[in-house]
Amino acid sequence: MGQLTVSGRDTVYVWVGRDTGGRPDPAGRLLRRAGAALLGRSEVELVLTHRPGGGPVVLVGGPVEQGRQSGPVELPVSVSRTDGVVVVAARPAGPVGVDVERVRPLPALALARRWFPPAELSWLAGRPEAGHAVDFLRLWTAKEAVGKALGLGLRDEGLRRKMPLPVGPALRAVPGLAALRVGHPEVDADLVLAIGVVAGGEVDVEVVQRAGHGVAAERSTSTERTSLPVVVRGS
Repeated sequence: MGQLTVSGRDTVYVWVGRDTGGRPDPAGRLLRRAGAALLGRSEVELVLTHRPGGGPVVLVGGPVEQGRQSGPVELPVSVSRTDGVVVVAARPAGPVGVDVERVRPLPALALARRWFPPAELSWLAGRPEAGHAVDFLRLWTAKEAVGKALGLGLRDEGLRRKMPLPVGPALRAVPGLAALRVGHPEVDADLVLAIGVVAGGEVDVEVVQRAGHGVAAERSTSTERTSLPVVVRGS
């Protein structure tokens, strides 16, 4: 397992684990691990709850020890799942969104034609055909991650929201929205991961726990959970 190094820079921390669909919920375990590492408390002191809009949050409430901040302390977090994998992202400095998809064959151009703006469809069509699925998933996960960071999901034309071209892992400014950044840190060869943040400046990403650190992202026998829509033939 990776070592968590908390610096003074604005940083998103990412944990990747297995999701076999059982209990206790593996997302809860990762959320408590993130909260303990970043809030400096034991896991039993943490409260896992949700915002009014449905997004998760980790809280420390009740009495605090001398020298620590009084009152509840909140850690912004985000959760995403795909087949056999759960990802938790945490960012002490402010809102964060995460989305993950497993790389697999899909009708990338048909989906992009139905859901993406013309400029993104044109970019995707001009990319090497062998990489269409990955390029599509990079754009898709970027839209999901940004939507989560905004607390909107894909509401309010979220799929039409223009994304920066997904080249490289660094977080990049979202076109026309200077206070939003999104990028694709590398976690595993068969996963596409996106991180979105509300931030006007640079934000680092540290992957604390990768799939290979004793929690291999193996496929489970549970039904795959994904946010991708279904293309209606002939439309």
